Amino acid sequence: MFDRLKALKKQWLPMVELRAQVSDLNDIAASCHADDLPALEKEYAVLSAKWSLAERALYLGGKYDLGNAYVTISGGAGGTEAQDWAGMLGRMYLRYCERKEWKADVIERTEGQEAGIKSMTIHVVGDAAYGHLKCELGTHRLVRLSPFNAKNLRQTSFALVEVMPDMAESSDIQINMNDVRIDTYRSGGAGGQHVNKTDSAVRMTHIPSGIVVACQNERSQIQNRERALSLLKAKLLEKKRIEEEAEKRKLQGKITSADFGSQIRSYVLHPYQMVKDLRSGYETSDTQGVLDGDLDLLIDAELKREAKEG
Repeated sequence: MFDRLKALKKQWLPMVELRAQVSDLNDIAASCHADDLPALEKEYAVLSAKWSLAERALYLGGKYDLGNAYVTISGGAGGTEAQDWAGMLGRMYLRYCERKEWKADVIERTEGQEAGIKSMTIHVVGDAAYGHLKCELGTHRLVRLSPFNAKNLRQTSFALVEVMPDMAESSDIQINMNDVRIDTYRSGGAGGQHVNKTDSAVRMTHIPSGIVVACQNERSQIQNRERALSLLKAKLLEKKRIEEEAEKRKLQGKITSADFGSQIRSYVLHPYQMVKDLRSGYETSDTQGVLDGDLDLLIDAELKREAKEG
C-alpha cells in the first residue's frame, strides 16, 4: 500500500506544480502588454509540455505501469517478408527507447533465414516503460511493395508484439523450479573468445504451460539464468491475465477471441503513406517518423482511449 501511495504521489506532483504555474501565468496575463507576447508564448510552450507529461501520468495507474518491461517481436506467417517486418519493428522499438532515454537490452535474437528476425526480446528499463509499451501489444500489419519479390508486387506482412512487465522483484508469480527444464548452449553471433567457448546462453521451458524463454546476451550463464527466469515470470503473468480476461468475457456472454492475434495497427507504405491505429483511430502520414521510433502520439491516443473506456 505504501509503495502504491508513493507512486500516486509521483504521478500527481506534476499536476500540483502545473496548477501553481497556471495561476502565475493568469496573474501575468492580467497585467501584460503587447510587448510581453513573445515571453508569454514561450511560457505557454513550457506549460503545455508540462501539461502533456502530467496528463499522461494520470493514465498510468495500472499495477505494473510504472515499472520496466519485456518486449518480444515475432514474425508471422509469410517467411522472409514477415521476418523482415519483425526486424523493422524491433528497430522501431529500440529507436523509441532511445528517444525516451530508456535502457534497452536485446536479451534474445533469432535471425531470419534471409533478412530480418524470426524473434527478438528486448528488456526495457525506464520510467513507466511498461505503462507506455503495453499499448503496443498485438498484431502489426505492413503493406508495401516487396523488396524480396522479383516483380516488386504489393505485399502484406504481419508481426506479433508481446509486452510483459518485468517481474524480477515481484512475488505475484511463484515458479516451482522442478517444473522448469533448463538447457544451456553457446551464444550466437560475434562475441570474442568467451562467447565462442562456453555454454553461457540459457533456455528455460516451463513444462506445465509449455512456455519457452531464452537469454543469451550476458557473458555469464548465471546472469542469463536470472534474466531468463524473470522473463518466464513475466510470460506466466501475461498468460494468467489472458485467461482471466477470457473467463470474464465468457461470463459476460461475449464471443471474442482471447488471444492477441487481432490486428491493432496498420502501416501502409504503398500506394499511399499512412500509419493508423485501429483501436484509437489515430492516424499519421509520417510513416518514416513512426518507423524511426516516433510513437508518442500513437501511444498517447491509445492511453486516452483506454482511460475513457476503463
